[in-house]
Amino acid sequence: MITNDVLRSIRYMLDLSDAKVIEITQLSNPDAGLDKATVAAFLKKDGEPGFEPCDDATLAHFLEGLVFHRRGKDESRPVRPVESRVSNNLVLKKLRVAFELKDEDMHAIFEQAGFPVAKPELSALFRQRDHKNYRACGDQLLRNFLKGLTLRVRPS
Repeated sequence: MITNDVLRSIRYMLDLSDAKVIEITQLSNPDAGLDKATVAAFLKKDGEPGFEPCDDATLAHFLEGLVFHRRGKDESRPVRPVESRVSNNLVLKKLRVAFELKDEDMHAIFEQAGFPVAKPELSALFRQRDHKNYRACGDQLLRNFLKGLTLRVRPS
């Protein structure tokens, strides 16, 4: 999925302002160098004047910052390096951690979006890439998860 779409979906889901997106990103990377104009460019639709693609590093810092924002930051633990390549599986993992979702919650979210997922299929999404049962998360699956999570977090 396009990183801008993920950022746009999460921003809508949590009803975040541009300033809050910057603040959350800076929780993971204080030197992010984001400003309101850049965030506004990231949030524009593809093809709109002023649209800028969101790079993987920015989205990775935003997702890591979202975990810190929702769950708190443990200063006693060493800072983990952010991933250089953001995959759909990584987005799912970060959202699962940020929203403290269990398997039952994940299944309920997919059901709410009208896209049921079997237990083995869901567990395969969270395996290591080199595991024999690993499954890459497709765009449709991530899109439906974001839709279901939005319905859960923002029911109106």
